[in-house]
Amino acid sequence: MIFEQLAVGPFQCNCSIIGCEKTKEAIIIDPGDEAETIIALVQKHGLKPKYLLHTHAHLDHVGATKLVKDQCRGEICLHRDDQFLYDNVAMQASLFFLPAPPITKVNQYVEDGDTLQFGKYKIEILHTPGHTPGSITFYLVAENKPLLFTGDTLFLGSIGRTDLWGGDYATILKSIKTKLFDFDAQTKVYPGHGPATTLGQEKNSNPFLINL
Repeated sequence: MIFEQLAVGPFQCNCSIIGCEKTKEAIIIDPGDEAETIIALVQKHGLKPKYLLHTHAHLDHVGATKLVKDQCRGEICLHRDDQFLYDNVAMQASLFFLPAPPITKVNQYVEDGDTLQFGKYKIEILHTPGHTPGSITFYLVAENKPLLFTGDTLFLGSIGRTDLWGGDYATILKSIKTKLFDFDAQTKVYPGHGPATTLGQEKNSNPFLINL
């Protein structure tokens, strides 16, 4: 597996580029900013992005989507329940006194239980609302190692904030308990911001989750 992850933009969103070493088909998760850097990594590995996947539609996770698509192609994928946030990216930017990024249409809505294939890999969609109504987590098994890309649902030692548009504290805890904690404790977790962790570590030490 080809795997690159970089923290982009003023919010340091983790953008993940994952490719099949045999076919060069790839996915890009949360191209939130710094389109030129993302595109350069795609070109460095000779990848052909098939999907541009979004854990949710906050500004810092979708800001470079159009520019990356224009250069690399790939279908823009989002959960339908976050379309209202995607449509209002300019408003989101204005709250932080940032210029509005260019946006283009969503090509495919993804739902809980869907799977997408790129090369020899499959990635599964888990609907994990709470941070936003359409927040999703991506599950991938690579080289027999399970990986979760949780966006802003679960972090090292924390969980996503729930005081923004459509957020709900009880819902995010339910998503983590019923959707994420079913996976093995050794499952590697790549959050939308900050360092990676494991499910076991979060079960045992995350102050929001110890009593779940």
